Amino acid sequence: MGTTSPALNGITRADAWALVTEYVKGESLRRHMLAVEAAMRAYARHWGEDEELWGVTGLIHDFDYEIHPDADRHPHHGSPILRARGYPEVVIRALLSHADYLDVPRTSRMEKTLYAVDELTGFITAVALVRPTKAVADVTAQSVRKRMKDKAFARAVNREDLLRGAADLGVDFDEHVTFVVRAMTGIAGQLGLAGVPAAQP
Repeated sequence: MGTTSPALNGITRADAWALVTEYVKGESLRRHMLAVEAAMRAYARHWGEDEELWGVTGLIHDFDYEIHPDADRHPHHGSPILRARGYPEVVIRALLSHADYLDVPRTSRMEKTLYAVDELTGFITAVALVRPTKAVADVTAQSVRKRMKDKAFARAVNREDLLRGAADLGVDFDEHVTFVVRAMTGIAGQLGLAGVPAAQP
């Protein structure tokens, strides 16, 4: 991840991470952004897309959430900050499109992927944390579907959004879950989801 993309106007992954650490102090939100980055990179590789562009977009997608924690301001009030720092419009538009309430239509594959993996990574994290192992590697599509039926579990996550994200992307939901779990497993240590030692008898 030491390379950059012509589409990023010279912005590197290190620049993006510096933006994250400047604006995001909470560990859980940082981990969420890392999870989304991992899923975006995995899908970019899968489809032969621009991995750096997709990865940086995923990494910074919620950078302004702590300073603009409401729909009146997040993420559109973060856009001027990104423009001032040279982020390209393709990234800014993707960030705007991941918020349904802004009515920015998702037209590109990158925009659709960001939407499809955003809430799902959070839900997968929640599922992993209630498993005995607390390991994301142990999360399955079946366990995700089971938890989706429990309305009290991670109630802030709209189940229809999870399903619609995969449908709009044109991927089977179970395959989508498995793919994202695999991407998150690759950085499980950074996400705090590598698991805990089994209890001794």
